[in-house]
Amino acid sequence: MRSAQDLIDLEYRLGARNYKPLDVVLTRGEGVWVWDVDGKRYLDCLSAYSAVNQGHCHPKIRAALVEQAGKLALTSRAFRNDQLPLFYEEICALTNSHKVLPMNSGAEAVETAIKAVRKWAYEVKGVPEGKADVIVCANAFHGRTITIVGFSTDPLARTSFGPFTPGFTVVPFGDAAALEKAITPHTAAFLVEPIQGEAGVILPPPGYFRRVRELCTRHNVVLVLDEIQTGLGRTGKLLAEEHDGIEADVTLIGKALAGGFYPMSAVLSNLEVLGVLKPGEHGSTFGGNPLACAIARTALRVLVEEGMIENAAEQGAYFLSELRKLRSPVIQEVRGRGLMIALQLVPDAGGARRFSEALKDAGVLCKETHTDTLRLAPPLVIQRAEVDYAMEAISRVLRAA
Repeated sequence: MRSAQDLIDLEYRLGARNYKPLDVVLTRGEGVWVWDVDGKRYLDCLSAYSAVNQGHCHPKIRAALVEQAGKLALTSRAFRNDQLPLFYEEICALTNSHKVLPMNSGAEAVETAIKAVRKWAYEVKGVPEGKADVIVCANAFHGRTITIVGFSTDPLARTSFGPFTPGFTVVPFGDAAALEKAITPHTAAFLVEPIQGEAGVILPPPGYFRRVRELCTRHNVVLVLDEIQTGLGRTGKLLAEEHDGIEADVTLIGKALAGGFYPMSAVLSNLEVLGVLKPGEHGSTFGGNPLACAIARTALRVLVEEGMIENAAEQGAYFLSELRKLRSPVIQEVRGRGLMIALQLVPDAGGARRFSEALKDAGVLCKETHTDTLRLAPPLVIQRAEVDYAMEAISRVLRAA
């Protein structure tokens, strides 16, 4: 068996260096715990960026994967399969959606939504061809495709990747007045995260999304909520929009949709928006394949039946309250909702990277974002004793700083 350092060296030598992972080589996971190749155990406080909400290697989801893999994995959409319509039925009932378009990754779901709302703008709203505009937010994160990074405000995401796709207007997140000012007769949609995850778990001011919903309805603008990170229980609700008592016209989900076992995303829509797509206009060879659908059906079922959403609300509130009790000169702010939490460090703390590395050594895995922010997002199956384990490690690392 190769050593951890041998594997790190091999990855460094042969792989594209588009990531900067912590130097821990994982080989096994169960629930909230993962083990490295040397047998050391860690509490996972990242959940693969919320793709493993149901916990690592959930036995019921694993069983669904094995069973379906032994029957039928892929047909393409040239033929029908017996899992896709059942997935449609169950996801629509769960989320109050009317139409679904399954894809493979979060970025694909975003691209699908952009195509659909542009087509809707031309064929339903009456926007002149080639003039449809989509409003987005500064500091947002929606993926890594050329179109998506083209409307990003992160220089690291944009630099040296142009020219970019036109047709986007950027406004500040949480500023309803700026949104209203940006809306024109050519505005097709407003694409926004309920909570900005990659930006550092940034919550909007109270009442913002109720005002957004009102503006989009009044101006006939499609409200697209990117719930790829916030959805499926992460914030203590099935969808984060529920905290504000609103419904989007289009909702994007992914990551935990298949419990971390398989790449799957979906565009959830009212009848009007996805109804504009006709055969041949959009698709994916793997989108809606029977293996993905069987896994997703079980992943959704356990999320609800095992009370993971309610547990995220309960344990998230406890985790946040304990973090806010910490008295450390390096903490500037603690913020979050449910089990989507950020520790904002002061600018002269030396950067969040050194804290994520120190926490790794203390047995807790999390990740820094935007230099001075630590993100904490454990699987939704975490229990109080495991939150206490994380708190002990965090306290110890902060004291050492």
